[in-house]
Amino acid sequence: MIKAARPLFAERGYPNVAADEIVAAAGLTRGALHHHFKDKQGLFRAVFEQIEAELSAEIEAAMDAAPDVPARLAISLRAFLDACQRPEVLRIALQDAPTVLGWDAWREIESEHGLRLIDDLLRRAAAAGVLAHEPSEVLARFVFSLLVEAVMVIAHADDADHARHQVELSLGIMLSGLLNAPG
Repeated sequence: MIKAARPLFAERGYPNVAADEIVAAAGLTRGALHHHFKDKQGLFRAVFEQIEAELSAEIEAAMDAAPDVPARLAISLRAFLDACQRPEVLRIALQDAPTVLGWDAWREIESEHGLRLIDDLLRRAAAAGVLAHEPSEVLARFVFSLLVEAVMVIAHADDADHARHQVELSLGIMLSGLLNAPG
């Protein structure tokens, strides 16, 4: 059912996809939907959690190839921006999820995935002597919020390529303030 619902939610958005359409696409009954997910919102949550898990794994895999913490920071930033430009991620994870699931549920799921990655990266940076300040949950949340807003700026820009360039420059300036000067 997740496999059937995911492209529908990505293409048309949660409010424009009927539960009956999803179960028909999955070749199942509405009873199966209620048995496994309670309702369409429960199915949407499962789709969102799947996307978040995949996104985290993708970013972690990209970071694992980095030779050091500064490279991990740069690679993770690019990987996140790239992934969030995919229509599926943008629509489901960033546009519909906060509204459909509610702010608290969205933040809880984001904390398990994206915020966890940021917190881990900040702790690694501190341990490597790269981070100028002690890592904290507040700092990780601020960085996460900054990244989500950056993605939305790109997504809603008339010229996404130009906006991406400006976002990367601005993020570089802002995030460099968290780091120790080289040497």
